Amino acid sequence: MRAEDAGSLSEMAEALLLDAALENIPYGFCVWSPQFRLVMWNKNWRDLYGFRLDQVHRGMSLEEVVELSARLGNHHEHGSQGFYEAYTAELLANRGGARYKSQEMVHGGRVIETAHVYSEALGWVVTHEDVTAELARTEIVAKRKLELERQNIRLDAAVNNISQGLCMFDPRGRLVICNQPYIKIYNLPERLHKPGTQLEDILGHLFDVGMSASGTREDYIVWRREVIARREFGKTVHELNGRVILMQHHPMKDGGWVSTHEDITEQRQTEARIRHLARHDALTDLPNRIEFLEQMAKTEAGLGRGEMAAVLYLDLDHFKAVNDTLGHAVGDEVIKQASARLWGTTRETDLLARLGGDEFAILMRPLESASDAARVADRIIKAISAPMNIAGQQIDIGISIGIALGPGDGIKTDTLVKNADLALYKAKSEGRSTYHFFEAGMDAALQQRRTIEAGLRLALQRQELRLVYQPLLGLKENRVTCVEALLRWDHDDRTVSPVEFIPIAEETGLIVPIGEWVLREACKSAASWPDEIRVAVNLSPVQFKSRDLVGLVKSALSDARLPATRLELEITESLLLAESESVLKALHDLRAMGVRISMDDFGTGYSSLSYLRSFPFDKIKIDRSFMADLTSRQDSQAIIRAVIGLGQSLGMSTTAEGVETEEQLAMVRAQGCSEVQGFLFSPPLPPTALANLLQGEAARAEAEVWTERKKAS
Repeated sequence: MRAEDAGSLSEMAEALLLDAALENIPYGFCVWSPQFRLVMWNKNWRDLYGFRLDQVHRGMSLEEVVELSARLGNHHEHGSQGFYEAYTAELLANRGGARYKSQEMVHGGRVIETAHVYSEALGWVVTHEDVTAELARTEIVAKRKLELERQNIRLDAAVNNISQGLCMFDPRGRLVICNQPYIKIYNLPERLHKPGTQLEDILGHLFDVGMSASGTREDYIVWRREVIARREFGKTVHELNGRVILMQHHPMKDGGWVSTHEDITEQRQTEARIRHLARHDALTDLPNRIEFLEQMAKTEAGLGRGEMAAVLYLDLDHFKAVNDTLGHAVGDEVIKQASARLWGTTRETDLLARLGGDEFAILMRPLESASDAARVADRIIKAISAPMNIAGQQIDIGISIGIALGPGDGIKTDTLVKNADLALYKAKSEGRSTYHFFEAGMDAALQQRRTIEAGLRLALQRQELRLVYQPLLGLKENRVTCVEALLRWDHDDRTVSPVEFIPIAEETGLIVPIGEWVLREACKSAASWPDEIRVAVNLSPVQFKSRDLVGLVKSALSDARLPATRLELEITESLLLAESESVLKALHDLRAMGVRISMDDFGTGYSSLSYLRSFPFDKIKIDRSFMADLTSRQDSQAIIRAVIGLGQSLGMSTTAEGVETEEQLAMVRAQGCSEVQGFLFSPPLPPTALANLLQGEAARAEAEVWTERKKAS
């Protein structure tokens, strides 16, 4: 073989080796001459851009290749011309021998990374690598990293913004994480809340700064380790510098644990306050009914052994009037001052409670004798009777007290409380501002009162009420001039005395509907009597508290078709005690209608004469108590004489009640009394008997007229 042939074969072999190497490298490869002519390329380069084998050839210009590439869907974001200008500028700018990288988008949305190096002998040697998958993986990693960062931020925000302190430890007792509330609760220095801090270091610090625990520092750490070793949920409450901390231990599967810490000092204080309020009065802070009855129940065992105790039930006198006239704010201040005074009268061993409203109770224990309770009651009455100065006003109240002594009056709470209440009712009925011990028989009296009250509530519905009528004799006219309507109640086969049921009706307010019925019934009856005869109806002070007493009177007169001048309304001095403007206005309005106003039971009160100045009455009724000994006592005769003379001088007629003898009649007639009322002339009569009496009088009057006419003729 010739030498030339051998050389040729060698060059061919080298070319084949180079081609084989170029075809097997894992990325695209091409070479551009300094004149931008295609010098060399491999199959991977054609595949990346989608070139067929017959579409590219040696010496092809860069511009031609770019146009072909653009037609195949590459460089769509720039266009062929834009990409060509940018790429040639990039190549020309990189002729210093450095390796320059860039990326471009080809068909299918793939990203190709190109790297080119300039060589003076060859031109630009360019590699092309599909980095689409790698970029996707990088983006996923970046997204995951970003999301992890966001989660960490959210976790950190959540951990540090919960109200509880939180910390986590690994199985070896090293701090993993803790939040700001945890650091704040224990005021941990920076060195103790870093990750990796040992539990013992934190526990030792807590003990040193005041964590309440029995035993030594080491005992405290051992106890915490025992809690952790049990690997059970645990909850403990401990104190730190006067604060109450609730700690909860939550074990984890890997041997570590999480613990939460909450400052519950305010919660415990609130709970204690709620427990206190449940058994104490909000206004006075005294024990309330619940606490009083519980303490009473604890006393029962001692009473059963014969130990002595006393229950005092107390009720302020005239408190309702203070509340109604001066308002609840002043009323509350009265209650507070009264409770302070009451507390000052009791012994250290006594229990003072406010039961509600103006009611108080005292449990006295131990007790030597009943006189001990009496002495306390005396001190209480004296203390409460002293005037109070509230908001510039002097307020005078009193207090009534009922006392039950155990074991004599009972050893059970219910019995003693009931008996003290009965004694209180007795004290009030005896004039108030006094005390009364429980006595046998009080219960029966109270039961009788309750029976009357219950019966009264149904009396109207059952039609058990009726009216009787007592005539008043006009001394000048010598005939019946007025008839007083008197209420009777037939209940349980007996007629209940007005003395029994009227006070109860007034206390309960039942007198208002009952009084309306009496007024309407009396007006209706009077409408059938002769025109010159008036009807007198008693009014209770309670009735004046109703909104429209004047309207009620108008309605009763209108319904009965009775002239107002034929109605007399009798009131007592107690109505005028307060000299209320509303009461006086109602009286003046009634009188303006033509209704006559009469003062009943004159002379039995304290200020009778002053009341005659406050309102111009039409009639004065002299109380029957002055009639009983009129013939035997000079002072009674003087009083009768003075009252009748007073009435005449003021232009008021007078009626003497309780006239039962001819001698009494002669005496009041001689003094110029206008009318008499009593059994001498007539007892109270049922409607039929009254009608017969009035008819007899009318017939007699007619006969007298006929006789006079006959004489005249």
